[in-house]
Amino acid sequence: MLRLRSALLALALGSSASIHAGTLETIQHNHALRVCFEAGYMPFEMKDKNGKDIGFDIDIAKLMAKSMAVDYTPVNTAWDGIIPALMTDKCDIVMSGMTITAERNLKVNFADPYIVVGQTVLLSPAYKDKVHNFRDLNNPSTIVITKLGTTGDIVAKKMLDKAQIRVFESEADGVMEVLNGKAAAFIYDLPLNAFYKAQNGDKLIHLNTPFTYEPLGWAIRQGDADFLNFLNNFLRQIKGDGSYDRLYQKWFEDRDWITALQ
Repeated sequence: MLRLRSALLALALGSSASIHAGTLETIQHNHALRVCFEAGYMPFEMKDKNGKDIGFDIDIAKLMAKSMAVDYTPVNTAWDGIIPALMTDKCDIVMSGMTITAERNLKVNFADPYIVVGQTVLLSPAYKDKVHNFRDLNNPSTIVITKLGTTGDIVAKKMLDKAQIRVFESEADGVMEVLNGKAAAFIYDLPLNAFYKAQNGDKLIHLNTPFTYEPLGWAIRQGDADFLNFLNNFLRQIKGDGSYDRLYQKWFEDRDWITALQ
């Protein structure tokens, strides 16, 4: 009887291990790293004029796949469905400028932050004498735009509860509302707002001091300690060998990539 129980236990453990194979094992078995992202968050992930995916996150994802000796497989996913896509095994990891929040952390695990950003304000010049920081937007007559499902959406509704908050599904459409004089401001992450300011010059005012602290991290399914360990060590490695700095300069300090969009 003892032998039978031991055999059944071993069988059960073996079956459990095969059912719950770690993500690293799955990636190596499939010879592919499937990366969820939403193209459109410049300069993290976007489409160039030929429809090719480019950006800071894209380059890091390719570097990660190369370090694992597997293929990089892009999975372009709408933002409001990106965590469900991860949780239903449509991809192995989310690398899409995702802010680490307590709410998201209830559903996914995050690797250590790979960059820190914050929310800033893109302002219509018509409000330059009325608005000097984000708090000045908080009145019933002011229309503020942000993107659906983002931390900008959450922050705007929480911190600007008296303003008229309107959400759009794309950053470009939101910024266009400000450019067309239909809204006072657009609330979003500093890197993208800095890009739109550079692109539009005096047509926009950028209040470029972040009023939130937002660490961005790579998201994976919960309970995968081995994959999490790999990601944190990979991040330390690329920050230590200069790869991270080279990519940071390419996408955040140089502006050569802008020509690829035109």
